[in-house]
Amino acid sequence: MIPMVDLKRQYVQIKDEVLKVINQVFESSRYVLGPHVQAFERALTEFHGVSDAVGVASGTDALNLALKAIGIKRDDEVITTPFTFFATVEAILYQGARPVFVDIEPETYNINAELIESAITPRTKAILVVHLFGHPADMPRIMEIARKLNLYVIEDCAQAFGATINGRPVGTFGEIGCFSFYPSKNLGACGDGGAVITAKPELAERVRMLRNHGSRGSYIHESIGLNSRLDELQAAVLNIKLKHIRRYNEERRKRAFYYNQRLSGLVKCPVEKQGYHHVYHQYTISSPRRDRIKEHLNSKEIGAVVYYPLPLHLQKALEFLGYSEGDMPVAERVSSEVLSLPMFPELTEEEQNIVCDSIEEALKNG
Repeated sequence: MIPMVDLKRQYVQIKDEVLKVINQVFESSRYVLGPHVQAFERALTEFHGVSDAVGVASGTDALNLALKAIGIKRDDEVITTPFTFFATVEAILYQGARPVFVDIEPETYNINAELIESAITPRTKAILVVHLFGHPADMPRIMEIARKLNLYVIEDCAQAFGATINGRPVGTFGEIGCFSFYPSKNLGACGDGGAVITAKPELAERVRMLRNHGSRGSYIHESIGLNSRLDELQAAVLNIKLKHIRRYNEERRKRAFYYNQRLSGLVKCPVEKQGYHHVYHQYTISSPRRDRIKEHLNSKEIGAVVYYPLPLHLQKALEFLGYSEGDMPVAERVSSEVLSLPMFPELTEEEQNIVCDSIEEALKNG
């Protein structure tokens, strides 16, 4: 069996450090907003070169709190991609705002920046950008549009921790960058966790208040917030893993390059635009014979998952938005052809060869 991700292999490498720091948390009995959370927030600011980072309970909450902090409200419009995890659009809907979808690039699968301006209306207040699968979206062009039209930009970096454009980390282009530390992410906790980063202290202060029931402390509440705090145990583990994240990401890149060598010519492999640093949260191929490949891999107990089989504009839960089949042609085609293969830093070359040989078999025999 070759899984999509094997978290145990990573744990074995850092087990002693993890057990030591978890014991420290239990010995201290500081479980909420303690020194490990503070240390992790400082480390995030240093990693990204920003003034502030705020730990929260999940990546979904990071998006939710970011939109609240910039003042998104009922009937505002937020432009985003139809090809992403549902949490991206949930966060917009939590504010009572309306998501407006823009189709994606056929190569990176990120939002197509050249289509954004045509979707802007007087109600548009923000662009919520997703850096999908670990490849950054076209932030220089998106920020040019946002500045010209006075729009906020929120970056969903859940799949792209450590990705950069010309050396600049994702999450630092817009007003706020949002991260998920779900266990399978490039930087993963041992449960749910998230964070926002920003170079604007006033936004960070608002998120800090909102994550704690709209309170700065002492049971005085200035607004309606959430209970969304990154807990000490998760922060303690993340502090350890953050020290290794550049190596983890480089190992992912090495495995991606090996996949490229083996699979080029058989399927469409991921691209990396010049000046962009892909961190391969997923290694996602594309083929018109996707279903045959997936069926064959799964029959051999090889992990292969479709992210995402139905774009958001066609989801039943979002029917009320009024989109129809054909509205987002690139996202619709891509959703029928993409397949993500096993990808994690500890994946062996032998395992990759088995995956690639199996894809060859599927295409030859199917």
